[in-house]
Amino acid sequence: MDFAITFKSDMSLPHMVALAKQAERNGFTYAWSFDSHILWHEVYPILTLVAANTKKMKFGPLVTNPVVRDPTVTASVLATLDELSGGRAQLGIGRGDSSRRVMGKKPTTVENMLETIRLFRALTSGQQVEYEGHPIQMGWAKGRIPVWVAGYGPKALSAAGEVADGVILQFADPHLIKWCMGFIREGAERAGRDPSHIQVMSAAPVWVASNLAQAREHVRWFPALVSNHVVDLVSRYDQSQLPPELTAYVRNRSGYNYLHHAEVGSSNAQFVSDEIVDRYCIVGPVKEHIRRLAELQALGVTQFNIYLMSGEEEKTLEVYGDKIIPHFRRPGHGAGRSAGRQVRGAHHIDGAWRKSPRAPRRNRSASR
Repeated sequence: MDFAITFKSDMSLPHMVALAKQAERNGFTYAWSFDSHILWHEVYPILTLVAANTKKMKFGPLVTNPVVRDPTVTASVLATLDELSGGRAQLGIGRGDSSRRVMGKKPTTVENMLETIRLFRALTSGQQVEYEGHPIQMGWAKGRIPVWVAGYGPKALSAAGEVADGVILQFADPHLIKWCMGFIREGAERAGRDPSHIQVMSAAPVWVASNLAQAREHVRWFPALVSNHVVDLVSRYDQSQLPPELTAYVRNRSGYNYLHHAEVGSSNAQFVSDEIVDRYCIVGPVKEHIRRLAELQALGVTQFNIYLMSGEEEKTLEVYGDKIIPHFRRPGHGAGRSAGRQVRGAHHIDGAWRKSPRAPRRNRSASR
């Protein structure tokens, strides 16, 4: 299993660079950053600094979207960073959340996201494409940059299974991960792909401590963040098509203020129960983190991504580097399968895909 970090990018630039360097020393192999240009610092200068100050660490936005940034600009930026870093750039893409909603705009469609991925791959490989009626080509671009697709709903997850090198799942709940796997598998099989060749990321904040009450308060903001996507799903799908483990907790939500997005102690999180925190995040002593991560790995998760924005970031990196990551590097636990130019040779248990619950019938009119 690979381990990653994600910045919110509201820290000072030297602090984020120092954390990226420490993470690489501690055994983390990916560094991602939120892409929400109104709320926080611009993502691409940060990723440039990460690239320049690390040696092997892969990096990218998590996630960008097709409408805040023109697809040709995204392709050019990532291709440039890929060349600068010796082939370490990755693309994380979704329909858009905070970067859109903070401007009063809605997420884009799955169809637009898929078209953007097609354009991105062609442009970053140096191919000529037609864009808005004009032929264009980035003749200098030579690499194939891995694409990670974020999603929650049946349509987005199935689409990810059709095209993605990796899928981004924003929670650490084994039951929901397993539910998502069914749609990813469905999409992969429809496209003639082997599902075991698709990487799966579980992304969530963590807190290592024996005091659970204290730990929960550091990460309670995260299920509130996820609730924005869940509310969107509830508006688009019949209740029978979504698991109550995903939807029930948003019934008591009164609203969401993006000025307190992904913020420890956020007023947005007042409705989030301890039970939801424990399921969506990983909290507790070291042995509990190892147990949960092993469960996720057995389900097919190939990368665990720590949302590094809950405080005491250096301590979290140190504890994971000293006591948790080595456990997953030992013989019998499998080494991480990093996304490279080609996604090959999945190390995770193929049976986990076959045992995933059959996905309910998709609502084809839903856009997510």
